[in-house]
Amino acid sequence: MSPESAPFQQVLSAYRSAVRAKDVEAFLAIYADDVQVFDMWGAWSLRGIETWRSMATEWFASLGDEYVVVEADEVEATVAGDLAVGHAFLRYTGYSAQGQRLRSLDNRITVAMRRTEGAWKIFHEHTSAPIDHATTKAVLQRDGG
Repeated sequence: MSPESAPFQQVLSAYRSAVRAKDVEAFLAIYADDVQVFDMWGAWSLRGIETWRSMATEWFASLGDEYVVVEADEVEATVAGDLAVGHAFLRYTGYSAQGQRLRSLDNRITVAMRRTEGAWKIFHEHTSAPIDHATTKAVLQRDGG
């Protein structure tokens, strides 16, 4: 891990753990109170930690006894003082309570983080997937998935 990517790697690690555990508070702990998210699901923009809390609560509750494992690939970041920008490809794989693989999807993530009182927090997050021009549908599997 390069020193440049360390803050983003740490945030991604916390993100992955919180999603796996379906822990809303741990998930929110990596975000600034004034976070703005351009998510690829539903809304054009989600602003503020309480709006993001509602999204996370709904997402984790919708999983029932299933769980999600997040893998990151091609993680890169740049740090400049108390600001950092990172991007990666993420794969979300859903599993049954018994550990059976159910489904997966891939997306792209870019985050802007700032260091406040020694902690890195995401203040802007943007997720996306490419669009197939022939069908106008999102391509949710990278490299054949």
